[in-house]
Amino acid sequence: MNLKEAEEKMQKAIEATKNSFNTVRTGRANASLLDRVMVEYYGSPTQLKSMANIGIPDASTITIQPYDKTSLGLIEKAINMSDVGLTPNNDGSIIRLNIPALTAERRQEMVKKTAKLAEEGKVSIRNIRRDAVDSIRKQEKNSDISKDESRDLQDKVQKKTDKYIAKIDELLAAKEKDMTTV
Repeated sequence: MNLKEAEEKMQKAIEATKNSFNTVRTGRANASLLDRVMVEYYGSPTQLKSMANIGIPDASTITIQPYDKTSLGLIEKAINMSDVGLTPNNDGSIIRLNIPALTAERRQEMVKKTAKLAEEGKVSIRNIRRDAVDSIRKQEKNSDISKDESRDLQDKVQKKTDKYIAKIDELLAAKEKDMTTV
């Protein structure tokens, strides 16, 4: 693994962390809250967003309009069983999810959940660093590169790691600020 590959993988880890942050409730309606909801549809798990139109009519409501009206009950059941923590209101043609204002206690739970997701992102970046450093050491052992080159490359990998971990910290701080503002 070279430096460029390691950096690309770290960038992907940042994107994955951003995406996981989007699934955490902030008190405002956001369609990405439903990204992980899987509906048992004709015997196979199907992503909700691929079988329904998801809309945000106002800041505290998500509407779900299935392409197939017969799947309303299945969608409702999937939302109830998911970890979204919202109760669907089914009116026969559309499902509405009302996003309640978060209590201070619930906000703190969400902050903890987000911090855990950030830590997972940091761990993946550290794993990429470990793999890159192992690769560099292997090249040094095989006499493909000198000790000085090895040390320089390891320092560069460490600097990239620090940079991307700082990015995750920035994302976490922004998300926490978003969640704690009422």
